[in-house]
Amino acid sequence: MRISLAQVDARLGDIDGNVARADAVVARAVAESADLVVFPELHLTGYSIGEVDADLTLRPSDPRIERLARRAGRAGLLIGFVEAGPRGHTYNSTAYYEGGELVHVHRKLYLPQYAPFEERNHFTPGPTLRAFPTGTPGTDTRMAVLLCNDAWQPQLAFLAAQDGAQVLLVPAASAQSTFPERYDSYEYWHSITHFYGRMFQLYVVFVNRVGIEGKFRFWGGSHVVDPWGNLVAEAAQEQEQLLTVDIDPAQIRRRRRQVPLVKEARLGLLQREIARLLEEGGDF
Repeated sequence: MRISLAQVDARLGDIDGNVARADAVVARAVAESADLVVFPELHLTGYSIGEVDADLTLRPSDPRIERLARRAGRAGLLIGFVEAGPRGHTYNSTAYYEGGELVHVHRKLYLPQYAPFEERNHFTPGPTLRAFPTGTPGTDTRMAVLLCNDAWQPQLAFLAAQDGAQVLLVPAASAQSTFPERYDSYEYWHSITHFYGRMFQLYVVFVNRVGIEGKFRFWGGSHVVDPWGNLVAEAAQEQEQLLTVDIDPAQIRRRRRQVPLVKEARLGLLQREIARLLEEGGDF
């Protein structure tokens, strides 16, 4: 499977301009025979939506997005946007299309509300996490999406693997930390993706944006980690790049046979202990 990581900038509030830029990138990826093109978080709208007065919400059926999906042809497309959800909800979403058709929508589950992020002011947390099948010729690969801050919750990667995910797609809008004494964004992200690759024995595809948007400086560094936790390829920092990487899904099955970690989940045990924690007030 050949995956193109679209490490690109976006212009805040300029949906049509961002669609046009995405169209050019998709065309390049298709020319490189990509089976899948992955864009960063909120690519079609920009990140700081609270600074824009206009309504930036889209639906997965928006004709502009559907045109992008058709441009990808047989390849899959993962693209991020502000979604106008049912009953007045607004979601930070990313949608997967294949063969020009919508296959799956992931709505961000864990919305950061610590400085300088304010996503809880603008979005509703998503309700579900699901792995989904892809129709890439010659494979039966299942994927799941963790949208940026979702990946900082390891239980979600565990659930995705138990739902059959063999490739974890992680679109992000990660900026250099405003508080470097708290954490280093680059180091944290590499620790997360390498850990997930090794412990959940799957490929991790991390796609971060670049560019400056208000107080945010997005650093790029998109990369792919294999089921051994090894770095396969990495894009440059702070510059646009289309990084196209070949992965081999057969390596996932090979690794899971060698060290059978994923099948030892004991979901019944976890269900009992989670129920106990809930009864003891362990949620809010």
